[in-house]
Amino acid sequence: MSSAVEDRSHPFGERIAEFDDRIDQLLERIRGHPVADTVFSTASHLADWSLIWHFTGAARTLAGAPAAEAVQLSALLGVESLVVNQGIKRLFRRTRPTETGDDRYAVRRPSTSSFPSGHASSAFFAATVLTSLSGRRAAPLWFSMAAVVAVSRPFVRIHHASDIVAGAAVGVALGGIAVGARAALDR
Repeated sequence: MSSAVEDRSHPFGERIAEFDDRIDQLLERIRGHPVADTVFSTASHLADWSLIWHFTGAARTLAGAPAAEAVQLSALLGVESLVVNQGIKRLFRRTRPTETGDDRYAVRRPSTSSFPSGHASSAFFAATVLTSLSGRRAAPLWFSMAAVVAVSRPFVRIHHASDIVAGAAVGVALGGIAVGARAALDR
């Protein structure tokens, strides 16, 4: 499916490409910095298969949260992954900025479309669900973690910046649906 996301001849496509190029230029300024390299490449790896979010659910259980919440989070992440990776991504055939990411960073080679970012989607989905479970005071922690995961993907050049913006929006929307459904079931 051709779309404005991939088509530079489309006026909207040109704007997206300019945005992606500008963010890549900004990220290039910090690529090669030991702290940035460590933070973003580690975040990218930990977010493969949503591991960071499953670990977070388990850590919350160890800290006293009900174990059922960790199980619910993991189950919801599984549903979110199916919707995004086997549903939404199949509507787009956007190529990635590179096939294997930036040569400076070892990353797993994804087999799905670049748009939207599944890492960003699951990160913002998890942040939304975790905020509903732990309260608004913890929201800055969850959404900061989500932002680091999302930025890690264009940092290692396996996603365009616009992929992560779309992924974050999808994640928040699906997270809102999950929180609403969970609240309705709890009544």
